Amino acid sequence: MNVTSRLPRLATLLAGWGGALALVLGALHLQTSSASETTFKIPPAAADDTASASGMQTAVFAGGCFWGVQGVFQRVQGVSQAVSGYAGGKASTAKYEMVTSGMTGHAEAVKITYDPTKVSYAKLLHIYFSVVHDPTQLNRQGPDVGSQYRSAVFYGDAAQKATTEKYIAQLDATKVYRSKIVTQVVPLTEFFSAEAYHQDYLTLNPTQPYIVHHDLPKIVALKNVFPQEYRAEPALVMAKAAKSQ
Repeated sequence: MNVTSRLPRLATLLAGWGGALALVLGALHLQTSSASETTFKIPPAAADDTASASGMQTAVFAGGCFWGVQGVFQRVQGVSQAVSGYAGGKASTAKYEMVTSGMTGHAEAVKITYDPTKVSYAKLLHIYFSVVHDPTQLNRQGPDVGSQYRSAVFYGDAAQKATTEKYIAQLDATKVYRSKIVTQVVPLTEFFSAEAYHQDYLTLNPTQPYIVHHDLPKIVALKNVFPQEYRAEPALVMAKAAKSQ
């Protein structure tokens, strides 16, 4: 998700739409036409080993550019915070300019803090595998290519690991995808928050062409596929940070 490398694509899209009005109309069209293309209608998890969890919990998912992943989970009922960041590598390389090289071991990831009495870990997985990304793509999502865009669940305990592995086996068995799921299920060693300019990016830049084409359809899909879990007001990172000051 290298911003610099995206500039030619952004310029092309902007030229094609020709102004702010066209951009908004384009957003509406893309939301309608792309939502079904990026959504997998899948069954919920049959088993949830995390059902006995109490108190606020965390989950860490990677599925391509973290702008869209964060944007989706910020709009899920029961989620109090979703932070964009890096997981899988060392603290010394948890910097955007280094992660974009694809050589750090990091994946762009999102740390989700949630209330299990309002939304279960299994439901978060359901959303993750359905509207967030394509779990059958290896080291890429859409136009973003590299190991930093891999599909990965960084589990925090044995219950999350078991629930994730059982769900992947269930989905592979039902053949709801055209190809086998390649999502990594690996232990979370440490999560590093991304730079401030990456936080709440989808909400703060709703007419940015990349967001319009690749991420807004995910929000539409969340609202359509998971209406009971959808929340109109996102849980913004920067708003929470401002309140704590």
